[in-house]
Amino acid sequence: MKKRMGALLLTMLLTVSMALTACGTKQEPKEALKTAASNASKLTSYEMSSNFTINDLSYKPGAESQGDPTMTQFMSMLKDAQLNVTGVYQSEPMQTEMTLGIELKGDMGMTFNIPMVMTAEKLYVKVPNVPFFPIPETIVNKFVEIDLKELAEQEGTEFNPQAMDAAKTQKLSNEVMDAVLGEYDQEKFFKNIAVKDAALPEEVDAKQVVQFSVTNDNVKEAVTVLVTKALPKVMDIVSKEEYREMLQLSQEDIDRAKEDLKITEADQAEMSKDLDKLKETLTINKFNIDFALDKQDFPVYQKMDADLLIKQPDTKDEVKLAFTGSNTYTKINEKPAFKINIPTGDNVITMQELEELMNSSYGY
Repeated sequence: MKKRMGALLLTMLLTVSMALTACGTKQEPKEALKTAASNASKLTSYEMSSNFTINDLSYKPGAESQGDPTMTQFMSMLKDAQLNVTGVYQSEPMQTEMTLGIELKGDMGMTFNIPMVMTAEKLYVKVPNVPFFPIPETIVNKFVEIDLKELAEQEGTEFNPQAMDAAKTQKLSNEVMDAVLGEYDQEKFFKNIAVKDAALPEEVDAKQVVQFSVTNDNVKEAVTVLVTKALPKVMDIVSKEEYREMLQLSQEDIDRAKEDLKITEADQAEMSKDLDKLKETLTINKFNIDFALDKQDFPVYQKMDADLLIKQPDTKDEVKLAFTGSNTYTKINEKPAFKINIPTGDNVITMQELEELMNSSYGY
């Protein structure tokens, strides 16, 4: 009896040990991303935060160029510009709320936020108080109700509820990601990086971080693989009936796109020459995409970090562009805590009421 109990206890300990080891095991980079893409379809709710920041945007005219003051002023306005999105999502019943924040720096600096709520058939957009853009005070902070079904009818199209099917959209995204990543060589484009070196947000508890990188050395191969191998596979996926209906594409549209993607040996030789010339125009100082996976292999964080220099061979003009973008997902599959909620009553106006109020304010 004691031997049986000892054997049973040993078996249980080994089972638990193996399970814990499996939870902490890092996968090969490409395999980890495929697992994360598959698990993304299991997300029924989450809170999200996204950020896109232009860290540097400058224009330097060449010696043979006249220069363009308007271009310089425009780029100066966009430098350090930020786009922020925070929100909450649930799949059943479908409800998403988010707040879009835009911040511009420089002489024309301004900041404003646009809260939005979306359900299966309606979109509510809060009217912001935008500097330099006269909006009647009576409608500022009201929510404009957009009936997606009515909007489709007005545009002469049929309302397609499948387009709002988050599960199907996620499934399509998973298949596309799997097809595209499958074509890239792991040794050349992917690697695991230490979690401690990934500069993750405090709220992200990651088990593994995978990095996809494009450099000056592999950009030619990256573009060639995308055009000649990955995109044709993507078109095969999109041609499936369930996705064609969701994207409202006809088989003729897809067949035409497939035909356009067909590349002869002569075309490929010409593309190879063009990509060789690309090195004279484009310098990739950095182009990395990091993917962080948690202990359940959910994709909880992505970050893109790019630093590019573009030169025009004829004029010697130079444009420098550096930007970062990130997505963070927390409270995965927990009960969502909506902050805005679906607007009702006097807080809501229709598109027609918005047009009438705007026209009357301008004396139309």
